[in-house]
Amino acid sequence: MTADPETTLRADARRNRDQIIAAARAIFAVSGPEAPMEEIARAAGVGVGTLYRRFPDREALIRAVAADNFERVLRDARAAAAEKPTAWLALEWLLHHSVELQLSVQLAMLSPRALTILKTDPQIRQYRAELMDLLAGLVAGAQDEGVLRPDVAAGDIAMMCAVLMRQVRAKSEDVARMAAQRCVGVMLDGLRAIPGTPLPGRALTTEDLEMVRQQQ
Repeated sequence: MTADPETTLRADARRNRDQIIAAARAIFAVSGPEAPMEEIARAAGVGVGTLYRRFPDREALIRAVAADNFERVLRDARAAAAEKPTAWLALEWLLHHSVELQLSVQLAMLSPRALTILKTDPQIRQYRAELMDLLAGLVAGAQDEGVLRPDVAAGDIAMMCAVLMRQVRAKSEDVARMAAQRCVGVMLDGLRAIPGTPLPGRALTTEDLEMVRQQQ
């Protein structure tokens, strides 16, 4: 049976798109979203013309990478919430294993252009809202379990991730990944409900995060 040329063309186009997004994700994580488009095309194994046919400008590529990233993070969060025996273990797994979360933070923190896209794109905003709702549920569940300290909220954890991951940049991807994991480990120890220094102020909410973003 001969393959339908149109079906083959669609499959090729999809494969090219996926390769470009994967290459851009890896390069953005190391060099930031202003990396040369030619470098991304070369890493994806496609010509520059093919890249621009799929993504007519840098904004379109950043938007696609960010949307893909948030979708991956959300999928990881849902899987952890469904499969782990406790909310704390789900939260711990998510923070340790969701590498995509680190890139989303870097995109927002290191590029004004990327930050504007993250703040204004409807699909990305929807993904982010769903992720924050799920994170709030894990936080509440872990507090009910008595494992997570009671004086924090989802906004605190999101802010700590942003601050820690913003700093983790290195020429070696292995070193950057190891540093991020160590930072998350220290953060998780500080989040456990054990006797410790009371936190100043109050727990940060999702609304507080929006106020912070408005100042950036």
